[in-house]
Amino acid sequence: MKLWGGRFQEGPSEVFERFGRSLHFDRRLLDCDIRGSQAFARALEGVGILTGEERARIVEALEQIRLEARNPGFEADAADEDVHTLVIRKLQERAGAVAGKIHTGRSRNEQVSLDVRLWLRQECDRARGLLAALMGSLVELAARYPDAVIPGYTHLRRAQAVLWPHYLLAYFEMFARDWERLGEARRRANVMPLGSGALAGSGFPFDRQALARDLGFASVTANSMDVSADRDFALDFLYAASTTLLHLSRLAEDWILYSSEEFGWMDLGEGVTSGSSLMPQKKNPDSLELIRGKSGRVVGCLHSLLMTMKGLPLTYNRDMQEDKEPLFEAADQLSGSLEMARVVVDSATLRPAVPAAAAAESWVVATDLAEALARAGTPFHQAHQLVGRLVLASLQAGKKPADWSAAELAAFAPEFTSGFARLLSPAEGMKSREIPGGTGPGAVAAALEEARERLKRMAA
Repeated sequence: MKLWGGRFQEGPSEVFERFGRSLHFDRRLLDCDIRGSQAFARALEGVGILTGEERARIVEALEQIRLEARNPGFEADAADEDVHTLVIRKLQERAGAVAGKIHTGRSRNEQVSLDVRLWLRQECDRARGLLAALMGSLVELAARYPDAVIPGYTHLRRAQAVLWPHYLLAYFEMFARDWERLGEARRRANVMPLGSGALAGSGFPFDRQALARDLGFASVTANSMDVSADRDFALDFLYAASTTLLHLSRLAEDWILYSSEEFGWMDLGEGVTSGSSLMPQKKNPDSLELIRGKSGRVVGCLHSLLMTMKGLPLTYNRDMQEDKEPLFEAADQLSGSLEMARVVVDSATLRPAVPAAAAAESWVVATDLAEALARAGTPFHQAHQLVGRLVLASLQAGKKPADWSAAELAAFAPEFTSGFARLLSPAEGMKSREIPGGTGPGAVAAALEEARERLKRMAA
């Protein structure tokens, strides 16, 4: 059925009908559409359009449709253009002529905005729950290897030694920001648009605050034209989703490398890896590669809606129907990737001796030595040059840091007094980094405990 048509002598062509139909993707808004229509029926009673008996009949019929829609046999009609016409047709079948009153004073523009906002609130909550679960798994993996030393990298070159928990907590912080961003996206979606009409505001004196309370919204929108033209709340979600997938992709890339034969730091569980159809020996990190790949799809969804919205005049334009497929796609990929990432983290095991050896055989201690010289009174630029010469001499002689004795260090340069030899061990040098946010053992232990407390607050 059509929600319009009186002005037309002819109906739309079959091609236009097919081209503009959106039910195949916006059907997932059905539950939200029903909730919104039930609340609107109560508002219509408040302004005298519906009697109490009519309102009750409509609300009950809509509830029956909601339950019916859960059954596999729930069918749409070929004439149903979108989820809204589907619900109206089903409502007429159940409630009769009174169903024709449900659209009084309500535009599909505000109805769509409402449905998407209701749906987005749920998706934000879902994604935040999955993020918190992933962050919890990272904390548990960190706690399994509290003293493990690994090289930290810049430019994918060994730079300074860090503790394994410190490395994992870096991703914890990224995901914590994502959790906050999704909360902000939810806050921006949590504004009630009903009462805006098509663009000029409703001609009926609805109690918009009561409608907002009925649907659990924090506030009402301030401008009816803005409501008709706005998809910022969808872009906010897409940006938050894209940034989350960006962080997941970086973690995936790290672990693809670290679990490779060339690094050999860690193992991924067999449940998150796959083999080769030709090469019997292969154990491929497909789960991580898929996460890395899906990040591009989600970023593409953000770009898609940005391009759709960039040149639209106020207020509503049918282009805006194109918001839903990228929004739904991004939400599905976000939740799926977060769920997969947690399973990967839960399956992972570290081989602590391997990254510890990588740190010990390289010169990740160089900065520790230079800073110790600076603390002893050597100007840092001079200290930097001195340690650089030590590294060069070591490379030319094929010596690792542990190959130097205290006497050899002192012979190389008198500034290297007897206490400097202990700093040739990566685990010793990091003990100077107890500043908050640093990789010192005490600082990391405190950060892990704080992370656990933050997770508790997220769950509250």
